[in-house]
Amino acid sequence: MYTSETSHAHNREFFLAALSTLPRIHLQWFAAEDEGRTEEPSEYKIRKAREEEGRVAKSQEFIGALTLLIPCVTLLFLAPFMLRTFVEMLRFFLSMATEIDPVRDRRIAGVALFYFVKLCLPIIVVAMAAAIFANIVQVGFLFTTKPLTPNFSKIAPRFGKYFQRTLFSMEGVFNFFKSIVKMLVIGLTAFLLIKSKINTLTNMQTMNLWKSVSIVATLAIQMLILSALFLLLLSIPDYMFQRWQYRESLKMSRKEVEEERKMYEGDPYVKARLRRRMRQILTKNMAINVAKADVVITNPTHFAVALEYHMGEGGAPVVTAKGEDEMAFRIRRIALDNGVPIVENKPLARALYADAEIGDEVPEQYWEAVILVLQKVWAINEERRRNAH
Repeated sequence: MYTSETSHAHNREFFLAALSTLPRIHLQWFAAEDEGRTEEPSEYKIRKAREEEGRVAKSQEFIGALTLLIPCVTLLFLAPFMLRTFVEMLRFFLSMATEIDPVRDRRIAGVALFYFVKLCLPIIVVAMAAAIFANIVQVGFLFTTKPLTPNFSKIAPRFGKYFQRTLFSMEGVFNFFKSIVKMLVIGLTAFLLIKSKINTLTNMQTMNLWKSVSIVATLAIQMLILSALFLLLLSIPDYMFQRWQYRESLKMSRKEVEEERKMYEGDPYVKARLRRRMRQILTKNMAINVAKADVVITNPTHFAVALEYHMGEGGAPVVTAKGEDEMAFRIRRIALDNGVPIVENKPLARALYADAEIGDEVPEQYWEAVILVLQKVWAINEERRRNAH
């Protein structure tokens, strides 16, 4: 017996069978592509994307609007010349229609090419110049063939990524509303212009041919110029969005930032090991370093810092030895044995001991105090030399 439960079960089985035939949509399509990229792009990554990959932030709407506006304005000024050229071309071909064979006479191809170049070349040149100018205004002077290089990995379609980008992303939503606004702008411009000329257009049947052509051509060029101006205004928010999206696409993860810092500055762990090794070497040679020092600044008992300054080489004085308590006593003893001046300056000795390592230059904030100490030492040395003579 065929009951309602049997009917429901049959429908459920049919639905599940039909559902199994549909393409599977992975939830990863809806996930953020650049998850974990939270750091702002570095100058190196921006420069690499620009110079090596040809990736820049620019608005195609600005390029399109400018390459529509400038040729239309040019066409408006060149219209009389182009009309005379077109009439001249028609007269030539109509007059020669019964005198030459277009199949055998090669002059026809040459004359047709001549008139084609004469009519179209000015507009083509202006359009190319406008496109180049629009690109230069946005990205500066940049010539690269990288975007034109074939990428065979893109031959196989990646429907997931395509639908994610076009439907389930900020870019897709923005482009959708941008297309709607463009259609509304162009449609509204056409509607208002035609409405303003509706009486003239309905009476065209009573006018001569040239008058009618002039009215239609004027209306068309007005429509193109006004649409181009509106699209040019629309390109401003589009350019701002493209810049934001460009920065977002170049964002880096923390791991990428660390790898780039290692590439530019060297591995911090390796640099730290090298600094430790350098300090060990300088500490072992403390007796030699203190003997060559220009001055030893003391606390007077707890801290001692030896400084060496090469006047002719430039730069700041270098810490060649430092010590605390017992090590400070040894530094003072070596300085006394080798005639190195010892200057007592409690705050300076404590600050240099805390803020400068062996082999480092004196930090900039202590230059003035160290210069006063060195001037005092140089004065003492000069006085000693005079007494010796």
